[in-house]
Amino acid sequence: MGRELHADIVITGGSLGGVAAALSAASAGKKVIMTEDTHWIGGQLTNQAVPPDEHMWIEQFGCTASYRELRNRLRNYYKNNFPVTEKARSNTFLNPGNGWVGRICHEPRAALAIINDMLAPYVHSGRLTILTRYKLTAAETSGDEITSVTVRNLDHGNEYVLTAPYFLDATECGDLLPISGTEYVTGSESISQTGEMHALPGDPDPMDMQAVTWCFAMDYIEGEDHTIEKPKDYDFWREYQADFWPVKHLSWQILRPATLDVRDMVLFPSNTMDSLWGYRQILDKDNFLPGTFDSSVTLVNWPQNDYWLGPIFDVSEEEAKRHLEGARQVSLSLLYWMQTEAPTRDGKIGYPGLRLRGDIVGTEDGLAMQPYIRESRRIKAEFTVLEQHVGTEMRNGKAAEEFKDSVGIGAYRIDLHPSTGNRNYVDISSLPFQIPLGSLIPVRMNNLLAACKNIGTTHITNGCYRLHPVEWNIGETAGYAAAYCLNNNISPRELRNTDKHLSAFQLQLRQQGFELEWPQVVKQ
Repeated sequence: MGRELHADIVITGGSLGGVAAALSAASAGKKVIMTEDTHWIGGQLTNQAVPPDEHMWIEQFGCTASYRELRNRLRNYYKNNFPVTEKARSNTFLNPGNGWVGRICHEPRAALAIINDMLAPYVHSGRLTILTRYKLTAAETSGDEITSVTVRNLDHGNEYVLTAPYFLDATECGDLLPISGTEYVTGSESISQTGEMHALPGDPDPMDMQAVTWCFAMDYIEGEDHTIEKPKDYDFWREYQADFWPVKHLSWQILRPATLDVRDMVLFPSNTMDSLWGYRQILDKDNFLPGTFDSSVTLVNWPQNDYWLGPIFDVSEEEAKRHLEGARQVSLSLLYWMQTEAPTRDGKIGYPGLRLRGDIVGTEDGLAMQPYIRESRRIKAEFTVLEQHVGTEMRNGKAAEEFKDSVGIGAYRIDLHPSTGNRNYVDISSLPFQIPLGSLIPVRMNNLLAACKNIGTTHITNGCYRLHPVEWNIGETAGYAAAYCLNNNISPRELRNTDKHLSAFQLQLRQQGFELEWPQVVKQ
């Protein structure tokens, strides 16, 4: 047995929600331990290398104050540390990459720097301990409570036994749930289970999960040859075409998610067609003085490197490894195809000047530290958000459901990528929504809170509750909720179901810069 460490709150997983939970719990005066499998904390924003997906009002409202601080610090990181142009410096809403997927596309390592700065006061004071490269391996329980978790270092094998009154699961796949015996669901529910219009018409399929994507960063140095070694599975991916997909996987053609129409794309910006390069461009060299960067940089998280041939959790270790390697291989194959065989805009073949930028994602092999995981195990919660609560079509002209126990707000389309059950996109309109506290609370466990994408949603509603500002809000809420319960000697269930405590907690959240309902202008 490893050395024992004790805290007020243990957070398993350094996801984006985990980071927000650590920040809120430590700022509330609690001693916190957070663990993380990889070298970088920050989840989808850093070690998965996904620049923010956000709603249209994000610059004005619709997130917590600390998430807004994160965004503001990111802009200032470039303005204060780089030779930016005067135009960029004077732009209040600077988008470092000018990617068109969002309003603040940036490098993963920049986000890591800001996250570390935000957490630094608590790390330096000893209130927050961060254990990177530590993987969750076991949990001990007593009745309906977790008493300890064990984590093992992935490099040297050292173990810690972590004890605390409260545990937050902020792992990307909800890893604490099965280990602790906490009730959870996976995959796709059926219409008969949930009544959702877009749920499965037949039986539920726990193994039907959204594709994962192993992202990578690349730049382009024209006239140079940066072609990688031919990936071992390239021949398979070069010819692969899913039964539900009208074109080959490696192609400049993709589908429009909402209509499933084929859409022609090009790599570099064009006057007539949409550019894949510009989609998630995370560094625009034109924002900086001439000579600062040799090339702009883009982040490849495209339909062409989505991997849907099988799930990566709740399967055998051997199968999980096979699918993780498959996700790596399709990304490497996409790059190799672009370098060697892809049609170019001038009628030639291949862009050998495309260069993997492992330095940007913190790896030697050039791919992100882990794949972008869109869908986690989800707790069986006190309250589960359904399509009926937030789906535009199912609301029949009404605003989204109002939740008495709201702890935040979010907005995004219900955006489901092709899945391991061979289902195509489900991309439908949803309404600006609230985050109910009940979705963070398990039906049985008393001292566990969900703190990221593992809350009580369905396969369908996960599609709009999984994005950056919402995950941050969920994690930040979990940290404050655990601290409030400790201070008042109550359980999260009592917090939610006792009016005086719920009102006091919601007031505390407002004082910390949370928005618990959407402005009337959005509801109209």
